[in-house]
Amino acid sequence: MKQENTINIKNKKARFEYEILDKYIAGIKLAGTEIKSIREGKASIAESFCEFEGNELFVINMTIQEYSHATYFNHQPKSSRKLLLNRRELNKLLKEVKNSGLTIVPLRLFINERGLAKMQIALAKGKKLYDKREVIKDRDSKKRLGQIKKAFNN
Repeated sequence: MKQENTINIKNKKARFEYEILDKYIAGIKLAGTEIKSIREGKASIAESFCEFEGNELFVINMTIQEYSHATYFNHQPKSSRKLLLNRRELNKLLKEVKNSGLTIVPLRLFINERGLAKMQIALAKGKKLYDKREVIKDRDSKKRLGQIKKAFNN
């Protein structure tokens, strides 16, 4: 039973707000109605972040809209959800977060080829205001250069 892999929910602000150092793919522990809502594309990771509770990693503030065809057994839209990683990866992330002051941010939420919900998370360092200005300046200069090249070729 192959499914089309069309669900790819991105956190567009994460690459602007943070400098990405290392990426991981994590599974998510979900209820039945949560995965059905994700398959419909009704999820958002825009304001979400990851946090350790004990030795386990949870994604906080991720919004999964309630499933429309569910009964009163529906899920809470903004509850914290457990991320599933290897113990070695969890220990490495915990050490980096505690010692270096880095943070873990979700980059994208997707459905893999087996139909399971996965989340790409990143170990990241917050950017300063002047770094963000540099990114905007570089983007504008590339855009202008592209316009000049297009006008020159015509």
